[in-house]
Amino acid sequence: MQNSTMPSQKLEENRELHFPEGATKKEIPKAEMANSKTTVELVSDQEPDAYYFRSLEQKGVKLNEPQLQATRHLDGPALVLAGAGSGKTRVLSSRAGYLLSIHNVNPKQILLLTFTKKAADEMKERIGLLPGLSPRSVREITTGTYHSIFLKLLKGRGDSRSILSNEKRKHIYLKNIMREMNVKDDYEPESLLAILSHYKNNMTPVEGLPTETPVEKEVKKILTKYEKIKHQEGYMDFDDILLDAYHLLKQDQHVLDMLQKRYSFVLCDEWQDTNPVQYELIKMIAAPQNNLFVVGDDDQTIYEFNGADSSIILNFNKQYPGTKTYKLDINYRSNTKIVGLANNVISINKQRYEKTLQASKENEASPSFLRPKDPNEEAEKVVQQIVNEVSEGKRSYREFAILYRANSNSRAIFDQFVLQGIPFVTYGDTNTFYEQSIVKPVIDHLRLALDAKNMDAVYGMLPTLYLNREKTSDFIWNKESRDPKKHLLSHALDLTHLKEFQKKQIKERIQLLDKIRTMKPLEAVREIRSFYDKYIDANEKKNLTMHKEMVKDTLSEIESSASRYKTIDEFLAFVDEIIEKNKDMVALRKNPEADVVKVMTIHKSKGLEFPVVFLIGASENVLPHRSALDANERKDMVIDSKKKIAAAIEGERRLAYVAITRAEEELVISSPCTFREKQVPISRFIMDVFSPEQRNIKYAKKNKNQGQSSGEKVSILVWACTSNDCIAWKRIETYKDTLVKSVDCPLCGGTMVQGNREVEK
Repeated sequence: MQNSTMPSQKLEENRELHFPEGATKKEIPKAEMANSKTTVELVSDQEPDAYYFRSLEQKGVKLNEPQLQATRHLDGPALVLAGAGSGKTRVLSSRAGYLLSIHNVNPKQILLLTFTKKAADEMKERIGLLPGLSPRSVREITTGTYHSIFLKLLKGRGDSRSILSNEKRKHIYLKNIMREMNVKDDYEPESLLAILSHYKNNMTPVEGLPTETPVEKEVKKILTKYEKIKHQEGYMDFDDILLDAYHLLKQDQHVLDMLQKRYSFVLCDEWQDTNPVQYELIKMIAAPQNNLFVVGDDDQTIYEFNGADSSIILNFNKQYPGTKTYKLDINYRSNTKIVGLANNVISINKQRYEKTLQASKENEASPSFLRPKDPNEEAEKVVQQIVNEVSEGKRSYREFAILYRANSNSRAIFDQFVLQGIPFVTYGDTNTFYEQSIVKPVIDHLRLALDAKNMDAVYGMLPTLYLNREKTSDFIWNKESRDPKKHLLSHALDLTHLKEFQKKQIKERIQLLDKIRTMKPLEAVREIRSFYDKYIDANEKKNLTMHKEMVKDTLSEIESSASRYKTIDEFLAFVDEIIEKNKDMVALRKNPEADVVKVMTIHKSKGLEFPVVFLIGASENVLPHRSALDANERKDMVIDSKKKIAAAIEGERRLAYVAITRAEEELVISSPCTFREKQVPISRFIMDVFSPEQRNIKYAKKNKNQGQSSGEKVSILVWACTSNDCIAWKRIETYKDTLVKSVDCPLCGGTMVQGNREVEK
C-alpha cells in the first residue's frame, strides 16, 4: 500500500502562509474585543429583578448586556439574532426562567420548541438548574421538537398511526411500487422521498405534485401509491406529522382556540431553519397575543435544500410590526482573528440583518491558508500537518475537524486517512464515496473486468444497459447454473424480446470489459466513462434532486483516486479497504470521547465547535459550488424556480461563514489550484476579504455590462494590475504560474497580483 507524505520543511512553509496567494491586503481583520461587563455590573442590587440575576450568577451564569435585554423581554414579538457562538441556549433558558420567577407565569403557558431532541433535552436541563424553580414547574413547561409536540397533538385527537422512521422500509415500499410499474431502476428512492418531503414542508400533499412533464407524472404516480401503502399499513412519517397538524388546526377552530389559550408564550430555537409548514403552525398558535420569542441567525441559514426558508427570519419584522430585535453579538467561541475573518466574509451578503460580531478571546493565532496543486496534494498536506501535531504532543486527534462543501470533496481526505492509518469518523451518509449510487456502477465494471463471474457486479451494472436488474439477474443466474459461460453477462443475449441494438450493446460491453482488464485504472475508468457519462446525462429520472455538475464532480473524483494505482487489482483492493474501514467506524461514531479526527460536510458541522478546523476545497466551483453559479438553469423538482444566482451565491457564502465560525483556536483554509483538471481561483469568499479591489472591479464591470450579453460567465484566475490608472489583466494558464507571488505589468510596468475575473465561457 502506498504512503503519500510531504516533507516537513515544505509543510512548515504552508503553516507560515498567513494570507491567501494573490492577497493585496496583508492583514487578518481582527474583531473588536467585547465589553466584559455582565449582570454583575449591569444589574444593581436595588433593581426589583436583581435577586434572579444574583441567583444566576451563583450558578455561574453571567449574562452580557444584549443577553440581559433579551432575557427581560416580556410582551409582544421578539427577534433575537444570535450570532455564532453567542450563547443563544443560555438566553432561551434564562428568559423562560425569568417569565416564571419574575412575572409568575404559569409554566403550563410556556411552549418551547427546538429542532432536535438533543437540544430539547439540553434546554430542559438548563431550565432545571435555574434558581427558584421546582422540578414540577420545569416539567410543566412544554419543551420538545416540532415533531414531538405536534405528534402528541395528533395522538390526543385519536390518531393511532405509527411512525415510519425506518429508511430501509421506505425504500422497500418504493422499490416494490417501481417494480410493479416496471420502472424499478429508473429512480433513486432517496430522491423520491426528498421530493415528497419538499412539497409537504410547503403544505402541498401528494395530490398537489406537478404533472407538467412525463417524469413528473410518473413521480406523482409512484408517490401516490407510496402514500396509499403507508395509509393501509397504518403509518405516517415525520413530514405527515406537521402537515396533518397544520390541516387539523386549519379545520378545527376548537382545537386551535384551546392551544392559543394554553400557550401565552411561545419560544422557538434555530429560527433560521424554519420551513413554511412549521412557520404556519407557530403563527396560528401564537396568535392573537403574538408573544412570540424567536432565536436564530440569518447568517447561518444553510438548510434551504432541506426546506428552510430564509425569508421567514428576514421578514419577521414585517410579519410582526413592532417586533423588538435583540442582537447577541459577542462570540465566546473563537479568537479575535477568526471572528474578524468571519465578519468580513459575511458582511458582503446583501440579504441579511446588519450586525458585526465582537470577540471575547484575545488570541494572536491567525488563520492560515494553503494553496495545494490539487485535492490529492491537499489531503496529503492536511493529514500530514495533523500527524505532525499529534506526534509532537501538541494536540490529540479529537481536536481536529475537516469540513468540506459536498461529499465528493471528502474522497481524497478519506483515502489519505486510510493510507496513513489515522483514526477518523465521518458523519452524515454512512456509505463510502465508492458505494455511492453514481460511483458504484463504475466500480462494478472494474470488478467485472477482473472477474467475469462476479454476480454482484453484474447486478450493479445492469441498469447501464437499460436492462431490468431483478429479472435479468434472475435469468442470468438460472442460465449459469445450467450452462456455465466465461462471461455471466453473455447470458443476457438470450433474453427474449431483445432488440438487435440491445444485443449489440451487450456484446460491445463484454468486449469493453475484456479490453480494460489489462489497462491502468485511470485509463479503464475513462473508457467506462465514455458510455457511462452519456447514460447519466440521458437519465433525467436517476438524479431528480442532484445537479449535473455535482454528478460530474463525483465522477471526476473516481479518476483522481484511480490515477494513483498501476493495476485495477491494486485499486480495487484499496476500495475494499476503504469500505471495510468505514464499517469499523460504526462504534467510533457512537463514542463522543473517541480520539478520532472528525470529517464532515459544512452542513453537518452546524452547531458544533472544534479547537482546530480545516476548511478544504475553498476554490471557485467548489465553494461557491458550480450548482450555485448555475442556479438560473436548475430545473430539478425541489429547487425554487425563483431562486437566482445572487441568492444562491449568498447561500454559499453563509456556508463559508458557518465553516469559519466552527473554529475555536486554529483555522486552516485550503484552496486547491485545480478542480476537475482545470485551473480554479481561490474562493471569492476569501479573496473578497484579502483583495477587495479585485471584487470592486469585477462587480463594477459586471454591473456595467449587465444586459449586454446573455452568454454564460465563468470565473478564472488572472494577473491583474494593482495600479489605479491601469486596467491590464491577463489569464493565468499553468499551475507553475500560480506559485509566483507577482509579475510586472506589460502596460504600465506596475505590479500584477493574482485575482479573479469573470469572462464569457
